[in-house]
Amino acid sequence: MIAPKSIKNFFISVFMLLSCVQVIQSQENHNDKSHDSHQESHQKNNHDEPFDASEMINHHIGDAHSFHIVDINKHSYSLPLPVILYTDNGLVTFMSSEFHHDNDGKVIVEKNGQKFVSVHENIYQLNEGEQTLAFDAEHHPTNAKKPLDFSITKNVFSMLMSAIILFLLFSAVARSYKKNPKAPKGLAGFLEPLVLFVRDDIAIPNIGEHKYAKFMPYLLTVFFFIWINNLIGLVPIFPGSSNLTGNIVFTGVLAFITFLITTLSGNKNYWSHILTPPVPKALYPIMIPIEIIGMFTKPFALMIRLFANITAGHIIILSLVSLIFIFKTVAIAPVSAAFVLFMSVLELLVAALQAYVFTLLSALFIGQAVADDHH
Repeated sequence: MIAPKSIKNFFISVFMLLSCVQVIQSQENHNDKSHDSHQESHQKNNHDEPFDASEMINHHIGDAHSFHIVDINKHSYSLPLPVILYTDNGLVTFMSSEFHHDNDGKVIVEKNGQKFVSVHENIYQLNEGEQTLAFDAEHHPTNAKKPLDFSITKNVFSMLMSAIILFLLFSAVARSYKKNPKAPKGLAGFLEPLVLFVRDDIAIPNIGEHKYAKFMPYLLTVFFFIWINNLIGLVPIFPGSSNLTGNIVFTGVLAFITFLITTLSGNKNYWSHILTPPVPKALYPIMIPIEIIGMFTKPFALMIRLFANITAGHIIILSLVSLIFIFKTVAIAPVSAAFVLFMSVLELLVAALQAYVFTLLSALFIGQAVADDHH
C-alpha cells in the first residue's frame, strides 16, 4: 500500500524537478550556421527541390514554438504557443502565430517598438533602427541580440502536461486508498504493482532495506516522469510530437539531480573510498583523480544513455518514412509502413525500458553512496 506521506513527497519531487528543468531549459535546437540554407529554402519555395531527409528529421526531433498540424496546398497549419521574452525594455509576450515571412525569407514581428526575428526557432531582437538580420562570416548575428526566452515551447508544454497527468493519476490513487484502504481497485490496482516494482526490484536491492524509503519519492518521480514523456513523444500529432526525453538539456538536468542526491547523501565510507582508495599509497596520484572523474562520468552516462536511445528511435522511424519521398514512389510505402509499425511497437518497449534503466542506475549510484563498510 502506498503511504500518504510517500505520495506527498512524490508530488514535491515532481515540482522540484520541473522547476530545475524550467530554469535550465534552452533553445539549442539548430545551429546558426544553418541560416543560409534556411534563407535559400524560402527563396526557392516556388521551385521543385529534392527531398532533404536530414532537414525534415532535424525539424521533427527539435523543439519549436508551435505544434505543426498539417500542410495543405503548400500552406502550413500549426497550433501556436506563447512566446515570452524578457528584453532591456521589460517583458514582451505574443503568440508564435504573429511571426510572418518578409521578402528575404526571414521571420519577423514588431512588438512595443521592438523587432524580433526568428531563425530556426532561435529568436533575436534587432538593434534599434535595423530592418533585417545580418550575420558575419562565422554566422553570428552582427546587428541583433538574444533576449531571455521563457517561451512555452513544445517540450515545455509536454513537460507541464506530463506533470498534470502525474498529479491527476496519483491524486485519484490517493482518493481511492482513502475510500478503500485494503484492496486497490481500478487505477490504484494498475499503479500499485508499478510502485511496488520500483520499491522491491529497484530501490531495496540497490539502496538497502533500511535506507531506501527516503529516496523513493525521487525514484518514483523519474520513473513515471520519463515513462510518460517517452510515450507522449511517440504520439505523432498534438498534444504529442514533442521530444522532451530526446533533449539533452532535459536528460542532463535529470542526471544532475541524481548526481546531487548521490553526492550529498554520500557517507564517510563513500568519501574515504574516493579520497583514500584501498590501494598502495604510491598509487594515490593516479587513483584519486580516477575516482573523482568517476563521480562525473556516472551522471554523464545517465544523460547520454537516455538522450541517445530516445533520439535514435525517433530518427529511425522518420528515416523509414522518408524512404517514400526519397524514392518518389508509393511502391515503397507498404514496406516502409511495415517497418515503421514494427519500430513503433518496439519504441513502446523502449519507452518503459529507458525509464527503468535510468531509475535503476540512479538507485545503484545512490546505493553506492550510502552503503556501509562491511569490512
